[in-house]
Amino acid sequence: MWRWLVFLIACSAPATLPELATADHRAEAGDVDGAVAAYRAAQAKCGRLKPKRRATAACSDALLGEGEVLERNGRKDQAIGVYLAVPGKTADPVTASTATYRAGELLLAAGKTVDAWTALWKVVTDYPDEPVAADALQTLVDDGRGRDAKALADQIGKLITPLAETQVADNLVWSLADLHEHELANPAAARSLYDRIPADYPESGLRDDARWKAANLSRQLGDSHGAVDRLRALLATREVSLGAGSYFSIWLDDAQLLLGQILRDDLHDLPGAAAAFRKLPEDYPASILRDDALYELAVTLAASGDGAGACRAMADLKKLEPDSKYLEKESPCRR
Repeated sequence: MWRWLVFLIACSAPATLPELATADHRAEAGDVDGAVAAYRAAQAKCGRLKPKRRATAACSDALLGEGEVLERNGRKDQAIGVYLAVPGKTADPVTASTATYRAGELLLAAGKTVDAWTALWKVVTDYPDEPVAADALQTLVDDGRGRDAKALADQIGKLITPLAETQVADNLVWSLADLHEHELANPAAARSLYDRIPADYPESGLRDDARWKAANLSRQLGDSHGAVDRLRALLATREVSLGAGSYFSIWLDDAQLLLGQILRDDLHDLPGAAAAFRKLPEDYPASILRDDALYELAVTLAASGDGAGACRAMADLKKLEPDSKYLEKESPCRR
């Protein structure tokens, strides 16, 4: 029975278009023109494949493959022309957006800024639900922030509302916040935009980064209570992750340490700060900030008059990290 099952699987598996295999072999042999010809032959046949998903995949390989082989072999201008022609040859948004993005990157590298930006903005506005839209937007921000950050911010701002229900929406808000935080030097506007991401796009991969950014900006703006609120909201995602089995944010241990520092140094809440510092090595045993937390705990306990507690914290620090940089400092331990 198993032999028959293997036979049936083998017979039902879709074969690769021979023209695509030929294109790959010719490309490996350095026959660029031969590879291009094979890819074009594949483009003429791929649409007849069944089922439709197989046709879509084969056509994508054929269309993008032609541009890729030209690009890899230094024929960039030809590759740009091929990529720009792809959207007119396919109804598949993944293939069309990928080709347009690659054309934009090549145009930018060639110094053809206007044409490059036209292609990259087309990816964002015409294919906002494709993953490559976020890459195109990041390229625009990286290139544009040193040119005219205000004009770039204005353009992004105009797109946030019409694209609010698309997959690129959170990236637009993040990019605008980033520009306000840095080039435009408007931390209040940046914080407001970062706050929108966890509120409006709670499933966004930028959610936790936005909370971390907003917390730091809050402290910069003199709003320590606001910083604490945002840090606690970020730290609360740990419990959600534990329950759902999802990932931990990379900012959790940083947030735990910063929470203790703000409670102690800004809000003079020594018991709250001590509790925050204690939680870091308990909740994040693999964190490189464990010795930072124990040292800060010792400093906090010493400031509150608990010399014995400060000594215990330093003893725990020495046991945990015998090479810690904090052991070279003057110890807060006072018996």
